[in-house]
Amino acid sequence: MTMTTTSPVPGVATPRPAGERGEPTPTAPAATVLDLLERSRDGLVQACHSELAAERYTEAHLAALRAAAALLASRSAPSGRARPRSVWEVLPTVAPELGEWATFFAGTGRRRISLERSMSGVSPREADDLVRQAETFLELIRAALHLPMAAPLPGELTPIIR
Repeated sequence: MTMTTTSPVPGVATPRPAGERGEPTPTAPAATVLDLLERSRDGLVQACHSELAAERYTEAHLAALRAAAALLASRSAPSGRARPRSVWEVLPTVAPELGEWATFFAGTGRRRISLERSMSGVSPREADDLVRQAETFLELIRAALHLPMAAPLPGELTPIIR
């Protein structure tokens, strides 16, 4: 059975059965996928230049989210039938090899929400680590999409002032 998908995040989807005859499912245009990858990379560069740990952490997480959305957009088609699911719930069904990454980034997503609500803080080390992990994840997504590796992020991160 062919699977298509949907999600509350534009361009991201959850599995659902395709048509009765198993016809191929349409996917997002290549421009959408490439735009999400570019926005992911731009977010990582912005994270590298952020002087605040919470901003760096948030930008890095959003970059990973956009990278995952690019992969889902390339491999699935939106539909209004299924209940909304997060990118991190759907990713392992579309790319099982990225299941551990999905679990990891689901956790960082909860932390990001807490940061945005000023309910917790994040250390500079945690923020810097997440930037590196998000960059690695972006490159894994690029590889899964059969795209060449991107140039590395700037070697030095802007010092965090708080």
